[in-house]
Amino acid sequence: MRISTEGLLIVLAFTVVLVVELRTVLAWFNLELTVFESLMFSVALIVAIVVWALFPQDGSRDTDASGSS
Repeated sequence: MRISTEGLLIVLAFTVVLVVELRTVLAWFNLELTVFESLMFSVALIVAIVVWALFPQDGSRDTDASGSS
């Protein structure tokens, strides 16, 4: 795991705030995002973050915590 569980929870909490505020910023440029589009964007972003966090950092698929073969 690339990040601690607590760190992942904090990143996901900030992601929710980012998506909500992104709608506001885009409204300044006259780009409207529906609630459904925001929801789909946030789900895709959260899935990408979780996949990144759970994938081993060295690229191997070995889940052995000791690192021995």
